[in-house]
Amino acid sequence: MSDDSLITSLSAAIEARPDDLRLRLHLGGLLVEAGRTQEAIAHAAQVLARDAGNVEAQALMQRALSPAPPSEASGGFGAADDDPLSALDRELSQVLPPRFAAAPDDVAGARSDDRMFEVESSTVRLADVGGMTDVKERLELAFLGPLRNPELRRLFGMSLRGGLMLYGPPGCGKTFLARAIAGEMGAKFLSVSIVDVLDMWLGNSERNLHELFQTARRNSPCVLFLDEVDALGLKRSKILSSGLRNVGNQLLAELDGVDANNDGLFVLAATNTPWDVDPALRRPGRLDRMVLVLPPDAPARAAILQLHLRDRPIAGIDLPKIVAATDDFSGADLAHLCKSAAEYAMADSLRTGEVRMIEQRDFDRALRQVRPSTGSWFATARNVATFANDGGVYDDLVAYLKRRKLL
Repeated sequence: MSDDSLITSLSAAIEARPDDLRLRLHLGGLLVEAGRTQEAIAHAAQVLARDAGNVEAQALMQRALSPAPPSEASGGFGAADDDPLSALDRELSQVLPPRFAAAPDDVAGARSDDRMFEVESSTVRLADVGGMTDVKERLELAFLGPLRNPELRRLFGMSLRGGLMLYGPPGCGKTFLARAIAGEMGAKFLSVSIVDVLDMWLGNSERNLHELFQTARRNSPCVLFLDEVDALGLKRSKILSSGLRNVGNQLLAELDGVDANNDGLFVLAATNTPWDVDPALRRPGRLDRMVLVLPPDAPARAAILQLHLRDRPIAGIDLPKIVAATDDFSGADLAHLCKSAAEYAMADSLRTGEVRMIEQRDFDRALRQVRPSTGSWFATARNVATFANDGGVYDDLVAYLKRRKLL
């Protein structure tokens, strides 16, 4: 039996018997020999999570973390199968562009004669999103409920078209949540940013925006995600450029479906500054529902930390302590915290010459350096909630600030 077949068989056996530590260690050794060190580290970490003092698991972790000796066949500069110009390209890649540009791969939903827009099939589900119970309930009422119940939808005269705006501090998972909605629906996913739309030539920006909507319509049911929608739909009173004003008008026309049918097109938008978005975008039939996406709560923080530590070598981590110390941390802040702790452990390993795992002391040190990035957002949001909550648009934000005694 080949090594790959044996690894596949052992992996299947471990799925059936996840607590068989001897089997995990055997598989980990085979993975290291096959050069699949990241998978070996993950299995060693699983063993150490169940038996922190397991000597064999620690030795396996040490083997997986140790750099492999360079292979003569791999060839550096001057290898037999490498031409001198290619080697020179690599050597000067930081200061000179490559001689030849690679052709783009074919992408679903692309225009054959012009730009290419990537339409994805999302595999993320709402169950993969930690916490956010209130947000999930709002999304169930706005999108998922009508989609799953066509009879009720017809009875109550509901349409499959609609728009919703996600807002909140940066780094709190608005884009991930949009992908989860598309995956939950079984719909395609098309993400739009300002670089996909804006063009220096007059009229091209409006055409790009129209083509993006047309691509989404051709792939319906489709979730069209407008990231940083304030950049495309800024308040017209703040716009000095006629070009940006025309882009805003085109966006309004596309949301209304003036020249096309928007059934099966679900428009989700995200912004950190909803107060800068043109009010016309929030009229009924457009982005008429707003959902506040807040920093993760304690269960969500625990899930996020476990995700970012899953494939890293850890030992003796006090997860409840870290969760309690990371109030107001965004998902991005938590990822940065894990990376910082890993950097401290790696730096210590380099200094001592002995590889060690990430420990609680590394997180204690990282927590002294990493601070939540949401503070400045809440400072601005507090002023908006106090003085600009016209029509109760930000009632959810006001309620949250009052619960946290920030208002």
